[in-house]
Amino acid sequence: QVQLVESGGGLVQAGGSLRLSCAASGSIFSINAMGWYRQAPGKQRELVAAITSGGSTNYADSVKGRFTISRDNAKNTGYLQMNSLKPEDTAVYYCNADGLGPVLPWDYWGQGTQVTVSS
Repeated sequence: QVQLVESGGGLVQAGGSLRLSCAASGSIFSINAMGWYRQAPGKQRELVAAITSGGSTNYADSVKGRFTISRDNAKNTGYLQMNSLKPEDTAVYYCNADGLGPVLPWDYWGQGTQVTVSS
């Protein structure tokens, strides 16, 4: 069993910044990719950013140049630094990670954290 716990969401004015964290714990042998997704009301969940175990990253076009994904492998924690936030960034942000356990591979989601950007 693996748990992913997000933190760092909140209410911020347009142009502001937030840093989300995703801490993984449990039966973890290794973590492959970590990703951040978001879902706004009435919309489908979409990929925001992802990072591989080797540090390769990819971003949604809508956040390129504003968001930065990173990870601390020693802490089993991923981060999403969000700068120059816009009202359209308002959504519930979810962390996703996959990896290997002692016996089986795993793929889990966090519970989500709300990000609200006011205009």
